[in-house]
Amino acid sequence: MKKLSILTSILLFSAIASPLFAQGNDFIKEYLERLENSKKYLILVAETMPEDKYDFKATPGAMSFAENLMHIGWAMDWHSQSLMGGRKARDWNTDTELKVDNKSKKEMIETIDRTFDAAIAFISNFDTNKLKERLDYFGADRTKRQVLLLLADHITHHRGQMLVYMRLNGLKPPRYVLYQ
Repeated sequence: MKKLSILTSILLFSAIASPLFAQGNDFIKEYLERLENSKKYLILVAETMPEDKYDFKATPGAMSFAENLMHIGWAMDWHSQSLMGGRKARDWNTDTELKVDNKSKKEMIETIDRTFDAAIAFISNFDTNKLKERLDYFGADRTKRQVLLLLADHITHHRGQMLVYMRLNGLKPPRYVLYQ
């Protein structure tokens, strides 16, 4: 009878736990697909804008096309590696790896490519049990799952600004690709 009770408990736990673990794994799988597509589209946008237009700003106080591009990289690194992963954040005042600095268009695109790859590798290996962990996000209490969603929104927000900059320069942005 005791063995039957233990077996029943194990089966019951498995029946409840498996769908919960699968939800986290499905979320990560779907998120990674979106992030990979977002990477491809952002790089296509960056490649389409002529290098002599990378300094373009819609208004004097706005970020340039290049600054928007590198800001996406900075935010991706901070959200994944620092906020989610616990690595000390880069120092905005001294770290130039994810800033425009004196980078060429090619160097910026290569940097964004590497930054996406690092974020994708980190998220691919992320412990889905930690998605429910809560943290302070600019004064708001958020789960790590929400942080990933905020990162996706942030990428889209700045890429959208870059698309407008292309239009303001008489360029046709690359066709939007679904599921980003």
